[in-house]
Amino acid sequence: MVVTADSRRERLQNKEQAFVLWFEEVGMADVALVGGKNASLGEMIQQLTPKGINVPGGFATTAYAYRYFIQQAGLETKLRQLFADLDVEDINNLKLRGKQARGLILNTPFPAELEAAITEAYSQLCQRYGADTAHCDRLAEEEKTQCEKYSYNLDVAVRSSATAEDLPDASFAGQQETYLNVHGIKSVLEACHKCFASLFTDRAISYRTIKGFDHFNVALSVGVQKMVRSDLASSGVMFSIDTETGFKDAVLITAAYGLGENVVQGAVNPDEYIVFKPTLMQGYRPILDKRLGSKEIKMIYDVGGSKLTKNVPTSPAERRQYAINDEEILTLAKWACQIEEHYSQIRQTYTPMDMEWAKDGITQDLFIVQARPETVQSQKANNVLQTYKLQGTGKVLATGRAVGEKIGAGRARVILDISEIDKFQAGEVLVTNKTDPDWEPIMKKASAIVTNQGGRTCHAAIIAREMGIAAIVGCGDATSKIPTGEEVTVSCAEGEIGKVYEGIIPFTVEETRLDDLPSTKTQILMNVGNPAEAFSLSALPCDGIGLARLEFIIANHIKVHPLALLHFDQLTDLSVKREILDITVNYDHKPDFFVDKLARGIGTIAAAFYPKPVIVRMSDFKSNEYANLLGGKQFEPEEENPMLGWRGASRYYDPQYRDAFALECQAFKRVRDEMGLINVIPMIPFCRTPEEGRKVLAEMAKHGLVKGENDLQIYVMCEIPSNVLLADEFSQVFDGFSIGSNDLTQLTLGLDRDSALVAHLFDERNPAVKTMLQMAITAAQKNNRKIGICGQAPSDYPEFAEFLVRLGINSISLNPDSVLKTKLQVAQLEKQA
Repeated sequence: MVVTADSRRERLQNKEQAFVLWFEEVGMADVALVGGKNASLGEMIQQLTPKGINVPGGFATTAYAYRYFIQQAGLETKLRQLFADLDVEDINNLKLRGKQARGLILNTPFPAELEAAITEAYSQLCQRYGADTAHCDRLAEEEKTQCEKYSYNLDVAVRSSATAEDLPDASFAGQQETYLNVHGIKSVLEACHKCFASLFTDRAISYRTIKGFDHFNVALSVGVQKMVRSDLASSGVMFSIDTETGFKDAVLITAAYGLGENVVQGAVNPDEYIVFKPTLMQGYRPILDKRLGSKEIKMIYDVGGSKLTKNVPTSPAERRQYAINDEEILTLAKWACQIEEHYSQIRQTYTPMDMEWAKDGITQDLFIVQARPETVQSQKANNVLQTYKLQGTGKVLATGRAVGEKIGAGRARVILDISEIDKFQAGEVLVTNKTDPDWEPIMKKASAIVTNQGGRTCHAAIIAREMGIAAIVGCGDATSKIPTGEEVTVSCAEGEIGKVYEGIIPFTVEETRLDDLPSTKTQILMNVGNPAEAFSLSALPCDGIGLARLEFIIANHIKVHPLALLHFDQLTDLSVKREILDITVNYDHKPDFFVDKLARGIGTIAAAFYPKPVIVRMSDFKSNEYANLLGGKQFEPEEENPMLGWRGASRYYDPQYRDAFALECQAFKRVRDEMGLINVIPMIPFCRTPEEGRKVLAEMAKHGLVKGENDLQIYVMCEIPSNVLLADEFSQVFDGFSIGSNDLTQLTLGLDRDSALVAHLFDERNPAVKTMLQMAITAAQKNNRKIGICGQAPSDYPEFAEFLVRLGINSISLNPDSVLKTKLQVAQLEKQA
């Protein structure tokens, strides 16, 4: 039977008492009828499929159908009696009541009219999609026959959708059940029945009680949706916001092979991709980061087996590859932006979204299979900055992906099986292989959570964030490295890598209100080196980045000397060669590894502060520091005084190093041209003469970085007395200056700042240094060039900041912990001036 226009109109007029509604018949106004999940699917099919977003079709049983079933069977009275005096803190009692409630529902047959409505709708869905047996050809004969038999009964996903689910301040994610690869009406009816019963899983009962929802004000709708054959491809989760920091301009995508349940439940460590929204929607390709996950298993159809799905190991080749390609990453990210925009318009407030996606291995098409409002970062007050800081350190027992930015501590409790959860005590640190929704009753009691498996979008991470506790996922070996009873500190406050420390380490929590901060004429910029901290630091009230150092990215993310990558075949140390091979395993052309990693690091920092200026200093290692990179000893000279030797600009045009500098230029060009981050300003360090500056600009131009093209500005560090004395000439070469007060002080006073013997003479407030600063600022102003300073002196010495402000310096760049204090100080100085 096909739904005609007349019958459709009649059905829509009687929505309130329909047992079944097609997705295209419902939207976000119908949450009370079909729950948040199904209403959202209908909304997307109606409003977003015309814009090119693929959503699989299907139908939903209604909340009316659920209530009709409960009332016809007289179940409400029995269930109310069952929950009358329930204490959800008593886990054993909760288990018993939950089992009894589910038994009541499962042992009660559906009314004939409800069964008939589901049967008719499933039959129509089968007709709509038709039999497709092409994918069966790849199987052996016996499996092929079974596959073809299944194909005539459409494979569907059967998912619960509670009417209180997916509200912006209460994530009911995973509270009810999902059944995948369901074939035939008998199996569909069984799955629907189990979904009804899943309204009373232990975790759902506990969750509703905690959130204050009446069990009988919540009804259940069941979505029956055409399966996407991601068992033959890949799937995952994505958020239109950074889940850890609340940075609004990023899309986070996770991906693994097979059906999506493994990613949601945290059974695999998935790939992660981060895309920058503003320039993506301008037509650029801003993939800021790609992190390869281990993806050790995949969930596939269990053709002919006793179960609907099964997990199988992935191949070594699959583990080494990303689960989706760049085009697919960008497509999904665009869809995330469109979905967020649509839901924000509906709700008339900014609404970041949590979505599940799947790739069909037969058609190669991408689909969105769920979308709901994100429930953690979107609810946080953005006028208060909360910072957790460890007051010490200790032996590291385990590391993994940090979830959030908090710290927790307590005695560890290792639990390997759900049957042992009654051993868990409030305030302990839960250490386990993975957590799924069944663990929720004890998760809320934990001071922190540590798991072997999972990624940043797994269910455990979502719930930990919502409960506001520190969690580290994907540790690999936490259950073997952390013994039960050991006191531990779980820190997510040190960047993307979370650490479990032995012992209880004191920590502080600082809260800073960001309202009503004064504006300043002098720009207050920030110094940043670690891209992993950039999204978090972007919440600070600064005017951009005055110094982003490449050394951190090269030393910590790349680790290899650029010439060792360029001349890989000529490396003489075989152990170094093997180590580089391991690091660059997915790169046939080794220099691409350097460009990729550097571009992503620069891009992440630039995106975090876009469109504010981000001044990135090109590499400024000394020869002894370069030699410490993998393969570096083969290419670096041994200098008596590396501080005054072959560093900065003098390397960039030297025939022995210019090919390595070319890789840096390629990374900058990719950030500006491919990612669209034209707020990046490269800065040249340790440039001794204007002529040297011109040589460097010529090298940059060879690689497409031409000063003035596409608004490209190029700055120079003002850190050598010659930069000050020849400031007029340097102004003809460069667009701006940044004073490096450390080097300028030591070179003006003729001392080695690393020598304890003369350290007492190192002082930026020395009259000779201040005279240099005055000359530099005056010359820059005369030549209409911007000039700033990057160093701690203005923060450490209020009178030094006053001196600079009175001279009219354009900007002061500081370490993050000094930004607020100095901003208030400078505002006061400017007010007095």
